[in-house]
Amino acid sequence: MSDGDVHDTGTLDFVDLELDPGGASPCFLAAQFIPSRALMLFQARARLANGREVHVFWAPTTSDAVRALNGGPTDVMGNASFSFGAAILAPFANRIRGKYSELDRTIETDLGGRRLRLPANGGGKAIGAEQYAIHGLILSTPVEELATERGAGLAQVTGRIRARDFGVRWPSSTELHIRWSLQAHALSLHVTATNDGNEELPIGIGWHPYFALPSGRRDQGRMRIPAHSRVVVNNYDEVLPTGEVLPVAGTRFDFRAVGGAPLLHDLDDCFVEIDKTSSGATVCEVIDPAAQYGLTISGASPQISAIQTFADKRPLVVIEPQFNWADPYGSEWRGRDTGMVLLKPSETVDYSVRLELFTPK
Repeated sequence: MSDGDVHDTGTLDFVDLELDPGGASPCFLAAQFIPSRALMLFQARARLANGREVHVFWAPTTSDAVRALNGGPTDVMGNASFSFGAAILAPFANRIRGKYSELDRTIETDLGGRRLRLPANGGGKAIGAEQYAIHGLILSTPVEELATERGAGLAQVTGRIRARDFGVRWPSSTELHIRWSLQAHALSLHVTATNDGNEELPIGIGWHPYFALPSGRRDQGRMRIPAHSRVVVNNYDEVLPTGEVLPVAGTRFDFRAVGGAPLLHDLDDCFVEIDKTSSGATVCEVIDPAAQYGLTISGASPQISAIQTFADKRPLVVIEPQFNWADPYGSEWRGRDTGMVLLKPSETVDYSVRLELFTPK
């Protein structure tokens, strides 16, 4: 397919970007996106230094993706979007709690002094488990003004979401501009949120990438997270923060070392108190020694204050750089800063993440 090719598979359109990087290795070769799902990234393909081509993300076939992204019971509010690939999350990442109404599957919550109802599209699976809002309000929102372009060694796709109040009376009015850039040496996401209303706008942005381990062996996969603390949760079913924050030093949650630490345990944890580079970036790594594969995840936005992670028995790991912590308006935080950005009218904030490949030693 040519760069910028848009094609229909079943009931979904996919946008394909491709590059010819020549002899460069390791390098990115192609990436695929779904405009009707807030321009989420579906899959990307890379060539390693040894010449092997691999998938960068954990994702099904396109036909299976069409079946999953069907708006049905398992895809309420677009939830299937964060079950593979890499969904974009806004105006909040992670969870928001509130008083649950079974009648209309909503929660009533306090958003910094403003009461509103949010769809309860998440929750624990156990009987009686708490239900809550999760991963924002744009998962099934199509982008407008979809455009693709190619320059020398660069292919891009862009889109715009006039979210306004996100359909839930979210404060003020929001507009989102989304850009994915594909180069041989990097795959980048850039989201600009603008407050185009007359009130103060609370905004949290993140993304939900499922990074594949190309060897298929999670037992030897490694992860580096430059965080000194983690948010304690009640359990791995509801995954609700207790308000306690504990140091990772000396525990199985310490992934700070150069070269990372092994993925020996299941995870569903939010890491905070992050070490940043001199330029203010948050830098994480996924390493698959058996595949001679390394991936750097660099979040340039200084507003990134949390990194949510997830790992189960599959050969993958989720690493989510986010503005906000889990349940950012929860009483358990007792007024602590939990990362939501407040924009005055006409102000903007940028969320930027860049992926780069390397060959681990």
